[in-house]
Amino acid sequence: MRKEAHNRVRPWVLALLVATAATDLHAHEVRPAYLALKQVAPDTYDLLWKVPARGANERLALHVRLPKDCKIVVASTAAFTGSAYIERSRIARPGGLTGSEISIEGLSTTLTDVLARVESADGGTQVTRLTPDKPSFVVEATPHALEVARAYLVLGVEHILLGVDHLLFVLTLLLITRGNWLLLKTVSAFTAAHSITLALATLGFVQVPSAPVEAVIALSIVFVAAEIVRAREGRQGLTARQPWIVAFTFGLLHGFGFAGALSGVGLPRGHIPAALLFFNVGVELGQLLFIAAMLTSVALIRRARIPLPRWAELAPPYAIGSVAMFWVMQRVAAF
Repeated sequence: MRKEAHNRVRPWVLALLVATAATDLHAHEVRPAYLALKQVAPDTYDLLWKVPARGANERLALHVRLPKDCKIVVASTAAFTGSAYIERSRIARPGGLTGSEISIEGLSTTLTDVLARVESADGGTQVTRLTPDKPSFVVEATPHALEVARAYLVLGVEHILLGVDHLLFVLTLLLITRGNWLLLKTVSAFTAAHSITLALATLGFVQVPSAPVEAVIALSIVFVAAEIVRAREGRQGLTARQPWIVAFTFGLLHGFGFAGALSGVGLPRGHIPAALLFFNVGVELGQLLFIAAMLTSVALIRRARIPLPRWAELAPPYAIGSVAMFWVMQRVAAF
């Protein structure tokens, strides 16, 4: 009986093996493009077009298509900056853009979304999320705050679900935490921490360089993965005893990571509180969806009772730690 128990896979093991096998080595590969149009005169707009890029001269083949009677009054400037291609210009259209249709050519053949923002001269802001199924939108005379909330809510959900490094950190916390109350306390601590720094960084109260933050976020995964291995060997560290402390501490850093993603698309003038709130709510919803999926997997695995060798329970933390260490070296090299 005892031997059978030793050979039986722990509930988390198979779930983490599956999740780790599905993990790509590059976090945040799918990022939204961003289009901003700011009205500077009745017929004139400043245009900013930001497209995800890989390397120094490779970008997604996405192009803005404006109404045919639009004219460029200030020549376009374009450059690759970090992980994006950024293009700026000034356009003019008789009567302005209200009521006109703007589309993104090439969007229907990608997996990328586009967040489009139009700011009118009176401070009104229209925010629209474009998808491969909906690659165009019509500029509204009176933007709706509800559309802003919806767009940033979806953006928050997408960011956490596509943020492999954030999800792996949550996985390590789930793996090392024992007991429902302690798990709730740990997840709540992580949520509170990254909500604090997300708000502070997005509103400009705190500024932290993104490159070191991303490297330390990866290092946080390595740290907890190592703690899991020690716990499996009977040596409980701080994370095993008080996981909520570690979750809160590293959650502050993860909040800066979320803020970096949000700063890439910005906050709409006149709707800053709503956009920030709903982006954060979206992050939390995505996180809860992920946790619910893992707990559901655990319930199914317990029923399956699939026998595995004892060493198999060490495979997930070693795999997760190896992937995270790769990110650490990759991100440090990019300083």
